[in-house]
Parts: sequence; C-alpha cells; structure tokens
Amino acid sequence: MGWFEFNAACLAFFLTHSIPVRPPVRPWLQARLGQTGFTVAYSLLSLAALGWIIGAAGRAPHVPLWPWAPWHNHLVLVLMLPVCLLLALSIARPNPLSFGGARNADFDPARAGVVRLSRHPLLLALALWAAAHVLPNGDVAHVVLFGTFALFAVFGGRLVDRRKRREMGPEWQRTINALAAAPLTSALATPAQGVRLVLGAVLYTALIAAHPHLFGVSPLQ
Repeated sequence: MGWFEFNAACLAFFLTHSIPVRPPVRPWLQARLGQTGFTVAYSLLSLAALGWIIGAAGRAPHVPLWPWAPWHNHLVLVLMLPVCLLLALSIARPNPLSFGGARNADFDPARAGVVRLSRHPLLLALALWAAAHVLPNGDVAHVVLFGTFALFAVFGGRLVDRRKRREMGPEWQRTINALAAAPLTSALATPAQGVRLVLGAVLYTALIAAHPHLFGVSPLQ
C-alpha cells in the first residue's frame, strides 16, 4: 500500500488525540460515559491508534537515512529505564495539572510524588521513549514517527498547561506555587512510591523480554 497506510494512521492518531479532548466534545462525552468511562475509552482508543501507527511504520517503504550501530541499542536500554519508572510513578495517581490523572480531588502538592519533578510525567516518558527510538530506526517512516512523537510530547505540555490554566482559573497558579514550595524528597519518599518503582523495574524487564515477540527485534542484539 506504499505510504497510504502510514499517512492514514498518522492522521487517525492525531484526530483521535485531538478531537475527544476539545472543549465542545469532551464535556459531551463525559456526560454520557462518566469521567471514568471517558478515561477508559480514550485510553483504549489512544492505544489502538498507537498500535496502528507503529505497525504502519513497519509496513511503509524502507528508505534508510543512516546505518544501525550497536550503541543505538545501548542508548535505548539506558533511556527506557527512566521511561518505565516514570510510567509506574505516573499512572493512576492524582495530577490535576496534566491529563489522565486519577482522584484529582485528593491531590496534595506537599505529597505530589513524581508530579513534584514534572507536571507532565507521562508526556516526559513519551518524549524519552520517542527520542530513544529515533537512532536505532534510521529510516524515513520511523524517523517521522518517533520524531513527531517527541515533538508532540515536548509541545503538548504547553498546550495542556494552557487548557488547565483556563479550566482551573486562579487555582492553577496556586497549585503551581504550592508544588514548587514542596521539598524534592516528596517526589519519592513514601512506601507507595517504592512499590511503584519496583513495578517500573518489572515493566522494564518485561518489555525487554517481550520486544522480540512484539516487534521482531531484540534490544539486546
């Protein structure tokens, strides 16, 4: 299918990540699905779009830009550990300053966890993941794919900040100030955070083991 599927997957990915969160659409969906239902449905839709675009990049015509080198894999292995730790520390925890937070009414800036280090830890994980995968996938389709993801994550934080500032009003700045005043030790110094770090390490190990089966190549080669 040449480049058609890849282009279609790119379009679908950005439409599914932009339309459902627009001000006229999101309240309409939340009123019908509920907050939890909307979060679950949006997450499943995002994962489906992500799976399609990654698969489409692999099926696109191979146009190499640079040769592969062993140190490319070493870089991926190094960067993917903080990616997995960030995911483990971020998922299903209160974070009213970004997207995907759970139980945001319980958010305490003095016990903010990873949010003390980054308002958008999921976007930071996405940026690191994408940047890590650019070098070992040195063909046009994958460079476009991962490079776009990295840019999307970097600039997406600014868009989320603008939307949250509008939604939260003066509370947004008060939360930012309280978060900045919290000690850095609040990011990790709880037993629950320790459990999440262990789960992140387990995820890292599982991804290394599953990578050859999911994507046809081992990061340990």
